[in-house]
Amino acid sequence: MPAQVYLSLGSNIDRDHYIVAALDALADQFGELEISSVYESESVGFVGDNFYNLVVGFCTELSVGELSGYLKALEYRHGRQPHCARFSSRTLDIDILTYADLTGSVDGVTLPRGEILENAFVLWPLAELAPGAQHPLLGTCYETLWRNYSGRYDQCRQSLWPVSFCWRGDELSRLMGDGAGVS
Repeated sequence: MPAQVYLSLGSNIDRDHYIVAALDALADQFGELEISSVYESESVGFVGDNFYNLVVGFCTELSVGELSGYLKALEYRHGRQPHCARFSSRTLDIDILTYADLTGSVDGVTLPRGEILENAFVLWPLAELAPGAQHPLLGTCYETLWRNYSGRYDQCRQSLWPVSFCWRGDELSRLMGDGAGVS
């Protein structure tokens, strides 16, 4: 039975090109995608160009390990260097956030991904895309997690705002002009 998967995508090198390339490849491989707005954020953990970030959802019959292998190969085909520093610029960064409601280490992938609760650039687009879906460990919906996260002063240091971004003729950023940024 297919599993619902959510991925985070990010790029701060030739951002438009690599985000489009990733979306094209994912759509070609998995079919119809659910896609959040695209957000621009300052780099976290290092000094670098701003990132574009978004969350993509789809169903797959690949195992966690097979999906992880596919995503790593996709990153490498698009210029990501193996063994690059964790906090560094990159052409393409794709992480599995959730795979159905699996938890723990599965095929070498920790689920759900910790960055869901740590980074605004992951949680906001996930809450936008799947507001009523529940975090597999906490049992709290992403909309509530985002509302709680964005209300905490110390977390607002991560500047993040929606940007206009078109893919295959469609505007992805539904939140343009709503004043909902975090800065």
